[in-house]
Amino acid sequence: MMKNISILGSTGSIGTQALEVVSENSDALNIVGLTTNTSIDLLEKQIDAYAPRIVCVMDGDAALVLEQRLKKKGSSVEVVTGLDGLIAVATATENKLLLTAVSGMIGLQPTLAAINAGIDIALANKETLVAGGQIVIDAAAAKGVSLLPVDSEHCAIFQCLMGNKHQEIDRIIITASGGPFRGQTREQLESVTLAQALKHPNWSMGKKITIDSATLMNKGLEVIEAKWLFNLSIDQIDVVVHPQSIIHSMVEFIDHSTIAQLGLPDMALPIQIAFFYPDRIANNRPALDFNQVRELTFEEPDRIAFPCLQLAYEALERGGTMACVLNAANEISVARFLNQEIHFLDIPRINRLVMEKHQVISNPNLDDVLAVDNWARQIAGETVRKSLN
Repeated sequence: MMKNISILGSTGSIGTQALEVVSENSDALNIVGLTTNTSIDLLEKQIDAYAPRIVCVMDGDAALVLEQRLKKKGSSVEVVTGLDGLIAVATATENKLLLTAVSGMIGLQPTLAAINAGIDIALANKETLVAGGQIVIDAAAAKGVSLLPVDSEHCAIFQCLMGNKHQEIDRIIITASGGPFRGQTREQLESVTLAQALKHPNWSMGKKITIDSATLMNKGLEVIEAKWLFNLSIDQIDVVVHPQSIIHSMVEFIDHSTIAQLGLPDMALPIQIAFFYPDRIANNRPALDFNQVRELTFEEPDRIAFPCLQLAYEALERGGTMACVLNAANEISVARFLNQEIHFLDIPRINRLVMEKHQVISNPNLDDVLAVDNWARQIAGETVRKSLN
């Protein structure tokens, strides 16, 4: 039986890899909807290849251009735009599964809309749980919807927990590559360039997540996300630096037995697991060759040189809307770093300053989260402007 899937962010790194998995399993997977921000050339090629019923282009002008192109081809694909368009794709009635692979806070509302429509979620958008946390978990529970993690680390934990009881978990151990600046001091990081920060040693990812990996914010967001995905307390979530990126994460149980999930750095496997869960299927991708694995090493993350990880733990400790504030501030500071307006170490500095100005809302509703997100972005932007003057 064919499984109908829509992908939010189909032209990004995760989205394009997901479509490769679809191509490899075209007898079992069917595409209903696709979305992009502005990359209409690639989206047009995806439309030709996968024949979705509906597509969303976030940028209105780009959406009109694509619509005109498709009309000339005689295509009947529906083109929608903006946040309403994302929600329309997310909640398409044919959907059995929604892959949320957009970057940033924009993923929260479409994901919630899909959950409320009873559609299972393959989650590759960290911000949905970082900002929406309890709201998303409660909605999924109310609708009986599955949240299937696509991050390699969370997918690893998900696999390690298969067949085990939640009350038997002692802790989870999230692995981090350490990024391109592993081992460098805070003083050395003062002179980091954008080009250096975008050179991840193991993974090929979008620019935003690559910078987050370099600051260890990506790992901090994963800590917060893990709290919600696996219903854990803060003292049950540890991070260890594992430069080889072979062990994707581990679970230690109350008897001190530890189960790890290993594999080559390849996002296709987590995507495939989410698409076919609860089944496993074969693929033609390379297997891990243990004869070629010379060492697996581990070290403690440096929270002084990379304070974004510590900020994430602090946000989780404070609870409520603080994680939303950290995420919003980080989106702004990373965008400004990518635009070469601020320095690398300004990212955690701005994030902390915005957090210090926030009065936590303990049990926020969706309107609270959206308002706090907007507030934090404004404060982060003002902080950047002051630092440039």
